[in-house]
Amino acid sequence: MEDINDVQNLNVAGEGKQYIVVRLENEQYGIDIKYVDNIVRQQKITRIPSAQHYFKGVINLRGEVIPVMSLRLKFGLKPDEYTNATRIIIIKPEDQSAIGIIVDEVREVVTLSADQIEKPNTSDNNDVQIQYLSGIGKHGDGLVTLLNIRSVINEKESA
Repeated sequence: MEDINDVQNLNVAGEGKQYIVVRLENEQYGIDIKYVDNIVRQQKITRIPSAQHYFKGVINLRGEVIPVMSLRLKFGLKPDEYTNATRIIIIKPEDQSAIGIIVDEVREVVTLSADQIEKPNTSDNNDVQIQYLSGIGKHGDGLVTLLNIRSVINEKESA
């Protein structure tokens, strides 16, 4: 079983914030590395009745029961397609218990300086998903949508 323990050791030289770049369908998203506790391979998820549609259930990770959510379902995308690249990223915000999020693939760790990050333009965008974004990162020739992980995992929806 592949485990990337101690994600902090993936440090990249340079100033700025570090993000783990993940793929969902054809889009790249960045997750602030300070929230990432662990990255594990896809494993058996035990379903929980009456949970939100985007919660897949719970996993047992070294004796700790961790709820797991599908970012694809949360963002209104097609249901997850599990492959050898599928990973569960264990997120641990301060003062909260851990939660797992399913991603199609973990790509790389990047360091973005403040001048490489643009804040989302909320004035002309009525997209509900804008609340999940903290900005857009410019990395190489591409763009990385930076997730506001707290709003992604804390949002309360009516069932």
